[in-house]
Amino acid sequence: MSIFSRIVAGEIPSYKVAEDDRYYAFLDINPLQWGHTLVIPKQETDYIFDLDDDTLAGLQIFAKRVAQAIKATIPCRKVGQAVLGLEVPHAHIHLVPLTTEGDMDFRNKITDPDPEKMKELAGKIAGNFK
Repeated sequence: MSIFSRIVAGEIPSYKVAEDDRYYAFLDINPLQWGHTLVIPKQETDYIFDLDDDTLAGLQIFAKRVAQAIKATIPCRKVGQAVLGLEVPHAHIHLVPLTTEGDMDFRNKITDPDPEKMKELAGKIAGNFK
């Protein structure tokens, strides 16, 4: 069972932003920018392109709604999307608030993000999720 499946199951805490019966979104604990969010299907599949077409399409539609909530919460020009999939064997999308292209540099993470700020931010994004 991946760490993300354990988060969905409630075995590991997360800063939840949004959830429905098929998908889950939560703040990345090693964010590139404040509001950096991971969006996952609840169904554990390692490689995003191994998801069936319906699940993949639904994941993108759910991610769009999460990105809209992030943009409504975080001052940014756009919300960028990245799919890497090497660090955790569970398909996921990174949504990162962007002001410049350098904001998506995975070598420049926020070190030791404040848990209270993360909790507050997750609540604000969740409040803008529609």
